[in-house]
Amino acid sequence: MRIHVPSNVPMESTPFKGMEFEADEIAYGFYNEYGRKASFSIRKEYVNKCKKIGMVTSRRFVCAKEGVRGKDKRDQNVKNPRAETRCGCEARLVIILNRDSKKYVMSEFIAEHNHYLHLPSTVHMMPSQWKVAVTHAIEIDLAHESGLRLKQSYELLSKQVGGYDNLGFTKQDHKNYLRTKRQRDMEHGAAASLGRYFSHQLKENPSYYFATQLDCEELITNIFWADARMIIDYSHFGDVITFDTTYSTNRDARPLGVFLSLNHHSEIVVFGGALLYDETIESFVWLFETFLEAMSEKKPITIFTDQDAAMSVAIKVVMPKTYHALCIGICDEFLTAWNEMLDKYDVRENKWLIDLFKLKEKWAQAYVKRTFTAGMKTTQLSESFNADLKDCLRTDLNIVEFFTHFETVVNQKRDKELEAEYNPRQKFPRLNLKSSPMLNQVATVYTPKLFDLF
Repeated sequence: MRIHVPSNVPMESTPFKGMEFEADEIAYGFYNEYGRKASFSIRKEYVNKCKKIGMVTSRRFVCAKEGVRGKDKRDQNVKNPRAETRCGCEARLVIILNRDSKKYVMSEFIAEHNHYLHLPSTVHMMPSQWKVAVTHAIEIDLAHESGLRLKQSYELLSKQVGGYDNLGFTKQDHKNYLRTKRQRDMEHGAAASLGRYFSHQLKENPSYYFATQLDCEELITNIFWADARMIIDYSHFGDVITFDTTYSTNRDARPLGVFLSLNHHSEIVVFGGALLYDETIESFVWLFETFLEAMSEKKPITIFTDQDAAMSVAIKVVMPKTYHALCIGICDEFLTAWNEMLDKYDVRENKWLIDLFKLKEKWAQAYVKRTFTAGMKTTQLSESFNADLKDCLRTDLNIVEFFTHFETVVNQKRDKELEAEYNPRQKFPRLNLKSSPMLNQVATVYTPKLFDLF
């Protein structure tokens, strides 16, 4: 058996018999640090406690390769058995409590190992060195809430400290930390976790609005929420809105609905969100009634949606005077062009086209131009926002993580608005007619986007 003795370890970091420690955990930390510098992993082997005094009386810390794995009767049936990690190494450190001084004294120390020691560049991979520090935990949380994938987050943290070996934990530790955090967040169940999330939001801002619909078994079916900023924005820009549902790919697979519009900078503004149990008339009626309640019963002039029959019925019930528009066509001579198309392709008996024509008042420009649309023509606004939400809809997110990511996307949109507020104060529009009093006046009143349109 070849003996390997750690070298290049400073004397002040090397254990010796008679060394004293204030606590057994301090002794463990000292030996673990010695193991890091000597390039071997350690573990706790046994502990003796005195029930009478309620203290640890002795403890042994050993090399992680101490002992041998016990024989398992199942080994012969396992196709790919785990690799051996122990080889009977006898390196160890033993401490005993001095009952007079209440300190722990090192009674035994064996430095020799019967195996190769690790390379200094791989020390961070040793199990006893795996530890996510508090500062790193905060950064992991922030990266996760910002939508960074685990691989991206781990790469970012390693670059901040000059490499993986300086990080102090592996990618698996990173993954385990997030898994434990998820379990802790959801330890009381989805409904209770959601309740705590909304309670926190209300505490931060009493104007935060949320509502849940329960079924006959008192289980949450539909959820609607809007923060104070969304409610204020709706009072300014809620005359024309778009609403769309997309099947989310988070673990609950619930349809996600978002109320959107454009602000005075032609930037997307969010008025509220909903997670629905289904897409029935009853669910949409509850949602639209709840939305209007949150918005002080102010009904939009126009609402754009996709061609969902249940949604259409619900809009008629809840907002009968609101114009319901679908995707708008571009043909001015609509009827002539429509008939020419039917004849050209011989599709006058096509049922889909017949049904679509019955809805022409909702999508053909010749009809929709009679109502106020604030320049919006399609539900493309929703499609654009849904694309930004893709990280919120990952299958590995629980309900609380979903809301956190949704907040991030909304805040990104609000940052865009701040940029749009900054730019006209920093840059002045170019006037084709600099002597025009009217252009000079509206250039100071309109936002750049609307001034260009004017």
